[in-house]
Formats: sequence, C-alpha cells, structure tokens
Amino acid sequence: MHSVKRFLAFWYRLIPWIIRYPAKSFGQKVKILFDYIHLYRTKGLTCDEYYDYEFEKRGEEFRKDFLGIHEQRVYLDLLNPVKYCGLSRNKFLAHKILENTGVRKSELYCYYQPEGRVFDSNEIATNVVDVCRILKQKGVKQCVIKDTENSHGEGVMVVKSIEYQDEDCKLNYFDGNSAKLSEVLGKHPLIFEALIKQTEQFASFNSSSVNTVRFMTVLHPNGEAKVIATFIKIGRAGSCVDNAGAGGNVDVCVDVESGEIKYAIQYDGWRKISEIEKHPDSGTQLNGVILDNWEQIKAEVVRFQQAMPWCKAAGWDIAITDDGPLVIEVNDFWDRTGQYFIRRGWRNGIRDCYKAWKKEGLSHIDWRQTQRLSNTHLKRITKK
Repeated sequence: MHSVKRFLAFWYRLIPWIIRYPAKSFGQKVKILFDYIHLYRTKGLTCDEYYDYEFEKRGEEFRKDFLGIHEQRVYLDLLNPVKYCGLSRNKFLAHKILENTGVRKSELYCYYQPEGRVFDSNEIATNVVDVCRILKQKGVKQCVIKDTENSHGEGVMVVKSIEYQDEDCKLNYFDGNSAKLSEVLGKHPLIFEALIKQTEQFASFNSSSVNTVRFMTVLHPNGEAKVIATFIKIGRAGSCVDNAGAGGNVDVCVDVESGEIKYAIQYDGWRKISEIEKHPDSGTQLNGVILDNWEQIKAEVVRFQQAMPWCKAAGWDIAITDDGPLVIEVNDFWDRTGQYFIRRGWRNGIRDCYKAWKKEGLSHIDWRQTQRLSNTHLKRITKK
C-alpha cells in the first residue's frame, strides 16, 4: 500500500510539471519526460533540478557528475554530522571556533543574544544598552550586522557610520537609510563584525560588494584536504552583497589549478542566464583574468579545512584581502547552484571523501534523508 501511494504521488507531481515544461513540441515533452524518469531512477534527480539546470541541454559528463540534493544528503549526513552542524551554521559559534584554530575571520565586535542575561561582557550583549556600551568601548565607527542563522546575504546591514547617544545609537547605512539600534534589535541573535576591505583586483569587479570566492573542500581520513571546485559570486552596482538569492548577480568559474576566471554569466534567476565577458556595470574584464596569488590563497584554504575536521566537506565563502583569504562563512550543507557556474558536477569529489570515511568506520545517522525517495532507492543510487 505504501509503495502504491508513493507511485501515485510521483505521477501526481510529474504530470503537471511536464505539461508546463517549456518545450517546442509535444514530442520534445515526451522525450524530456522519459529522460527525467531515467535520471530520477539512476540519480534521484528532482523535477526542480532537471528544470533549473536545463538537463535537456546537458552533456553526458555533466549529467553523470552532477550531485543532486537527495544523494548529497546521504553523503553530508556522514561527513558533516548533525551533532556538529551548529558549529558552522551559527555565525557566532563559527567565529569563536575559527579564531581558536588560527583561521582568519573578520573581527567580531559584539554578539547580541536576546535570551537570558549576560553581565559585564565585552563581547556578548542582551539589550540595546549593552550593545551600545560594547561598540562604544571598542571605538566602532563602521560595522556589518548579520543574523547568526541566515545565509545568501539575507538580512545583512552595512553600517557606514554610527552616532552614539546616551542609551541608544543611530546607524547610518550603506544605502543612505538610517535607523536606531533599538529598532534593529529584536528577537533574533545578531553579530556585529568589522567591515572587510578586499584587494584592488576584487574591488575592480564590483566595488560596492565584497566579492567572495566559494571554495568547495573535502577532508580525507589521512588528513589530506582538497579543493574540488571554486567560483566567484560578484555583486551588482549599488548592492553590498554578492548573492541576491533568486538572481541579480554575476557568477564566474575559477579554474582550480590555474586561478583563471572562466564562463562568466549574469544570473537573473533560473533560465534567465546570459553569458558575458565583462561585468555589466563596472565593465571590468572577467573571462581570462588570472587571480593574484592564487596558489598561496588555495594553500591557506586547504589549511582552513584541515583545521575544521568536524565539517569534512565544506563550502567556504572567502573574501580576498591584502593580508590573504578571510572567511566570511563556512557552510556544512550548501546548494547545488555552483555546478551550473563551473559547468561540471562535483559528485566524484564528495563521493570519494564519503567512501574513504565510510571505509574508516564513520557511522551514518539518516536524519536528513528525504521522504520522497525510499531508503532502498537511495542505497541503489549511492552504490553506483
């Protein structure tokens, strides 16, 4: 009975999807339908993944090496156990851990935690008075405010100047708006960090945003860390973040070996993607540019991964400064979008790491497995 319900649910989702699919003819829709069913059975591919990544246009290498969400969940469940996930997802905890492992982060001024009461801390505050006190004592004139749990640049506030008052202060934002600190603080934890000054080369891509390199890394049981993919997320003029979530930024592949920028695109949402040579706002050449000090930067990020063994497959957002790479964020569970940017999948790199740790006896906790695929199906996919 359960298998019958699963079968009916599958077709209930699939029929409307294929009817709406943008194809030139009925015959092409039928071809896409059978192609998707094949990829679902062999890779666990979702309808959204097939549509977003335009699988009907993809070559065999991309189709084979693409890592979809269902298979990714199995691998990362083993490599990045749930018991450690808060260490990378919570920005305050990540700050403290990385500081104590020698990994460079932007300076942390203050952590606002509205629950409980902390007395006389020079870093943790639970109300507006204590936040003002900490920022004022440290002479903070500019800062970045982030929600400790959000990602993709959501909720980031760039403060260009602060006007201190008796028990409050006025925050003047990057975009010309302003607000009182008491209006910003609410029920969610926040961190206050130093502004980051990127290198001249990275600022030339787009000066209003910190343009970060996403490093995909894995850590093997013998202590060897590898970079398996790299790409840059670049903001648009007037935007202070490099990732607009649903679209509105520029993305480029970086060749892992040479540091050469390739495949630049303007990303305005799925299936709204244009190939470009230069940044659409700054006019800076992108394709063919070699990133400065690439080997040194890559070596530093490898060391970062070695210093964080509880997250054995990580997606690092790295700012490039004159003093070297600086961690903006480390992700223990990331989206698959970068495979579009680099025009290849990273399945083999993650899978090889998974198999190595599984051989060492690392145990599985199947908390992430989706209900849309049976455990039998998942096992068949990951054994291929």
